Amino acid sequence: MTRSSPSPEPNPGSPIAYRDATFLESDEGRPLRILAEYLQPLSTFRRKHVHDTIVFFGSARLLEHGPLGRYYAEARELARLVTHWSLGLENPAHRFLVCTGGGGGIMEAANRGAVEAGGRTIGLNIGLPHEQRPNPYITPGLGFEFRYFFMRKLWFAHLARAIIAFPGGFGTLDEMFEMLTLSQTRKLDRRIMILFYGTSYWKEIVNFEALVRHGMIAPQDLGLLHFVDSPAQALEILLHNLTPVPAAGACPALARSITCEDQANGDPWDASPTSDQ
Repeated sequence: MTRSSPSPEPNPGSPIAYRDATFLESDEGRPLRILAEYLQPLSTFRRKHVHDTIVFFGSARLLEHGPLGRYYAEARELARLVTHWSLGLENPAHRFLVCTGGGGGIMEAANRGAVEAGGRTIGLNIGLPHEQRPNPYITPGLGFEFRYFFMRKLWFAHLARAIIAFPGGFGTLDEMFEMLTLSQTRKLDRRIMILFYGTSYWKEIVNFEALVRHGMIAPQDLGLLHFVDSPAQALEILLHNLTPVPAAGACPALARSITCEDQANGDPWDASPTSDQ
């Protein structure tokens, strides 16, 4: 009698492509990773009814009890004031949420101040070789981890109604000059208020007047900048430029990129301040 051969083990087959971790981490999977860093935050902001943001930039190295600790305290207070104001708006949409890069220092201070005012707050963290840890004040469900700097910056710009730059280093400078370029070129279809917090610091490290003197920017480009030195002064400028509050349309209120053809049909910045682009 011949002995029957054992039955082969069932072949589990290959994983479905979108569950294949090896493929997703490969060079060929990069477009999917990039797309995911657009679609996942978009889906979350829609589900969480996040309409628009006030973005705080600043150094992760700036500690609460360090040499420049007053900026930590003032970022915390300004975020508290902004959140208290936004929570008092009679609007069905969730407006002007404090948004940061999700790390420590100034980012932690701003998220902390928003939480202390009873509001929600967003953290757009970035995975770095030396690991920037998300701070504990980010609202659960509104913390994001990005692999790509450019996708993170897209989400800073996409929802922002205002940017507030506290003292910072290369990262803060990179983010701020990106936003200044978008404003100078009017690439977005709405104004974004840009505040530099700490006049003496910013005027020491960036000589904006020299850029005008050498013809690298136009004199009117300096009008894109607002220098402030206290939470009350910053809040006053924000309220002056964000009131009346733009009407709530689609949620989230994504800024749209402008082309030459769009400009030929009129400058969208000349639209009513109460219209939501």
